Amino acid sequence: MPAAHRPGLRVTSGLTIPDSELSWRFSRSSGPGGQGVNTADSRAELAWDVAHSAALTPVQRERLLDRLGTRLVDGTLTIAASEHRAQLRNREAALSRLADLVVDSLRPPAPARRPTRPSRGAKQRRLDAKKHRTDVKRLRRPPQD
Repeated sequence: MPAAHRPGLRVTSGLTIPDSELSWRFSRSSGPGGQGVNTADSRAELAWDVAHSAALTPVQRERLLDRLGTRLVDGTLTIAASEHRAQLRNREAALSRLADLVVDSLRPPAPARRPTRPSRGAKQRRLDAKKHRTDVKRLRRPPQD
């Protein structure tokens, strides 16, 4: 998608990361590439400073910093894409990956699991099944004389 039609990366209906906060770096990609393998800078690296982004609310920033802590370097999230031979396709892949990662990280936490115990009937059924299995295996043994 050309940058002229897109003012920023739309992540959710309430969050759009402006293009001014995204920085790109390009380098030579490893792998097959034909004649242009040593000349084309097709690998795309996308960096976004999560810690200082103006697009995020304080709650969103805190949640992202907490959940992406292992992937951040000085508050900056970096995503590399080199699976395609064309730089444009690698750029699109990096943008898509960034959007998916942010959406997953902003999802509210799941409710805490309430601990439960097996019912008396469930315990009895389990013990009956074990006893039945023991009897079946005992009948398979050769007779003891």
